[in-house]
Amino acid sequence: MNEDEIKPVPNFIRNIIEEDLKTGKWGGRVHTRFPPEPNGYLHIGHAKSICLNFGLAAEYGGLCNLRFDDTNPSKEEEEYVKSIIDNVRWLGFDWADRLYYASDYFEKMYAYAEQLIESGDAYVDDLNAEQIREYRGTLTQPGKQSPYRNRAVEENLDLFRRMRAGEFPDGARVLRAKVDMSAPNLNMRDPVMYRILHQEHHRTGDAWCVYPMYDWAHGLEDSIEGITHSICTLEFEDHRPLYDWFLERLGVYHPQQIEFARLNLNYTVMSKRRLLRLVEQGIVNGWDDPRMPTISGLRRRGYTPESIRVFCDRIGVAKRDSVVDVALLEHCLREDLNRSAPRVMGVLRPLKVIIENYPKDQVEMLECINNPEDPGMGTRKVPFSREIYIERDDFREDPPKRFYRLSAGREVRLRYAYLITCTGVEKDEDGEIRELRCTYDPDTRGGDAPDGRRVRGTLHWVSSGHAIPAEVRLYSRLFSKEDPDAVLEGEDWMSNLNPDSLNVLESCLVEPSLAGSQAGDRFQFERQGYFCVDADTSKDKLVFNRTVILKDSWAKIERSLEAEKEAKQRSADSAARADLGKKMSTKKDKNRTDQEGEITIDAFNRIDLRAGTVLEADLVTGADKLVKLMVDIGEEKPRQVFAGIRKAYPDPKVLIGKNVVVVANLKPRQMKFGLSEGMILAGVGERDRMGLATFDGDVRPGDQVK
Repeated sequence: MNEDEIKPVPNFIRNIIEEDLKTGKWGGRVHTRFPPEPNGYLHIGHAKSICLNFGLAAEYGGLCNLRFDDTNPSKEEEEYVKSIIDNVRWLGFDWADRLYYASDYFEKMYAYAEQLIESGDAYVDDLNAEQIREYRGTLTQPGKQSPYRNRAVEENLDLFRRMRAGEFPDGARVLRAKVDMSAPNLNMRDPVMYRILHQEHHRTGDAWCVYPMYDWAHGLEDSIEGITHSICTLEFEDHRPLYDWFLERLGVYHPQQIEFARLNLNYTVMSKRRLLRLVEQGIVNGWDDPRMPTISGLRRRGYTPESIRVFCDRIGVAKRDSVVDVALLEHCLREDLNRSAPRVMGVLRPLKVIIENYPKDQVEMLECINNPEDPGMGTRKVPFSREIYIERDDFREDPPKRFYRLSAGREVRLRYAYLITCTGVEKDEDGEIRELRCTYDPDTRGGDAPDGRRVRGTLHWVSSGHAIPAEVRLYSRLFSKEDPDAVLEGEDWMSNLNPDSLNVLESCLVEPSLAGSQAGDRFQFERQGYFCVDADTSKDKLVFNRTVILKDSWAKIERSLEAEKEAKQRSADSAARADLGKKMSTKKDKNRTDQEGEITIDAFNRIDLRAGTVLEADLVTGADKLVKLMVDIGEEKPRQVFAGIRKAYPDPKVLIGKNVVVVANLKPRQMKFGLSEGMILAGVGERDRMGLATFDGDVRPGDQVK
């Protein structure tokens, strides 16, 4: 499925925008922004925000700004600015003339700060950072007022101006908002607005030595630019009251802040601080290392902007944090590359094959299809000769069951070429296979036998005298555990680094059509995977990065064997249940504690019970017994479940917010009123007494119920 086939999925942000357009709240405008801090490279999580902000603006005929929140010069670099601009543009988005910086507004922000001082809503504080933390209080204890909180307006103005003039050292004073030191929300306990920092800024140089804090700058930037919907990640939800407080106190244009769940991927870390540590400690080779989740790393690995945009569309937008399987990202990539990547042949671990009955000096140019998914990509000519190379893994002296590749006496097909049969094996003094001796059937050019005999295996190959040497870098996941934070006591997340995340093969051979390939060119190496030409490629050396593997045939076989095993087990369980049912039906004693009604723990564990929270609950028109529930079980989208509980809950709205138990691996059932995607557990008593099984405690949607 490509982007054009994906229809916008309704979500709460679209609902807000459509309601605003309906009521004319913003004069029919939709104006968003993507506001990165230039203190690192963008990663796949930022891609979600980029696609969301630019995508919504485009969908509703609006505008989206690219704005740098460059308020912390100690961590910001021009290198990061350039990489962010490059990556947003690479993803396919444009901001026209709307490239802005927070530093564009430093003078306005300073004037607004003086306005708050004059209105008695801000003061200069001499407490140091540690004292401010101490005075702030805790979640259960209110904060204490600073002894400097009630300074006169004139004194505060004088001190703030002297702060700007550079009279005081770093950390000597701060400007704080005068809000409420007993507020339940800690962000409202007199937050810091400005700090002293004698640090050169990447744009303003040494013009400033007081810099605004993000919470102060954020809302002002949105207000100055006329943003309508300020879309942030969920960690800013508790900061929204402060966003609103600043803008209301100043009496300026007031956008709406909306929060959504950030993207979390398994086998991945996305904290900039952690990514920087990987770079600085040399665990990876820079921000654009193909193992990194940065957009630059994904680009270098061979990801396409189309695949990332489709991925961001598919995962949707939610209000609760969850973890997305990186396999979905890889799936979106395969879908795109399957349509767009030319097919070529490359041998990663070469094993020489001499076709003894093929003419010694003969070379044939065989026609090969560039992409069977797109006939318009045409064909190419590939040379074939007496000596070729195949994959070492494609030969076994003692082949296991269901191994259909080459072995002694077995016939296989060479892709686009001939059928060959192995007649001999030559080894070196250490017993390693050095080369194979084979014969070919000259009547099978193209790979088909005139007599119709069946050949199961098809191998890729390259011609010995024409192949081009290449280095291939095989990349795997950077972490060996789904959750890198799942560590033993005394360890940290770096304990889960995958020692085999990079394997460099230096003696690979590729077909001659790849001569002259440029950095960024993408190909499918037949039967191997998708590969991208790396930036380290030179005129003397081709370097390829493995982007993603194909769906492995052996993995399919293993899954099919496992499926067969499970099917047999299910059949056995079914027979056992049938037998048990017969026994139970003949028993006069219907005591439910009878031992013959017991099941094994393994059988019970096949039921996937998950905690869920009811988000919506409605009666089903035309159904006397049913209630329709939308239940959050920790997935990107809530599940729709039809439950026969109407008699117990004539007003189903009372169920909203309740924590329930969901059978999550029940096969979805298409009902007259819609698809039911699970089952809710309930207790049933005499006279049809019924109540949903609910629970309290620190359990989140998606947690297993055991």
